[in-house]
Amino acid sequence: MTLGQLTLDLPHRAALGAEDFLVSDCNKAAVKLIDQWPNWNDRVELLIGPAASGKTHLARVWQALSGALALESGSFAIEFVDAMGKGTALVVEDADRNAYDEKALFHLLNLAREKGLFVLMTARDAPSRWQVALPDLRSRLSAVPCVGIGAPDEALIKAVLLKHFSDRQLRIDPKVLRYLALHVDRSLAAAQAAVEAIDRAALATGRKISRQLVVEVVQGMNAAD
Repeated sequence: MTLGQLTLDLPHRAALGAEDFLVSDCNKAAVKLIDQWPNWNDRVELLIGPAASGKTHLARVWQALSGALALESGSFAIEFVDAMGKGTALVVEDADRNAYDEKALFHLLNLAREKGLFVLMTARDAPSRWQVALPDLRSRLSAVPCVGIGAPDEALIKAVLLKHFSDRQLRIDPKVLRYLALHVDRSLAAAQAAVEAIDRAALATGRKISRQLVVEVVQGMNAAD
């Protein structure tokens, strides 16, 4: 992707109906895990990363690849696990924060290998920090392989910012983009919010996207936090 004279050299991944998923050092291991399916080392895998790090995006990519069902915590029960056929693929998102039935989740993890199930779980924290009451489940979770997604690095933030500007058909000088990447909060959500705010400010004032405009928007966003 190019915008003016600025070249975006991070690789793109089709998100199968969603926006492109941009790959950087902070998420490369997680992308590799998705790419390796169905040749996983374990039937159950766990993606760990902070909010807005891309866990849900990767889970959606894997769902499209595998035909996985997304579990709903409110309707998840042991009977549901028993009714699943061999080879079923399932996504368990936000396993550390959604109120999944602990006995049903333990049953699912136990039957994954027996039934040849594939289970992709996502969470913000490692299982050792989850609030789990069932001792057997805590023990089982401790054995689940984990792949971490780090907080977005500068390269990824810059790439995401550039993509959002390009999607809006906005031009930005490379030096201004670098300034913005260094001063926006290190999250994908913050990068998107910054571009939206800059676009609004440019439209409201009739100004071009300059360093001064970006500085004003960033200072305003920081003052509002």
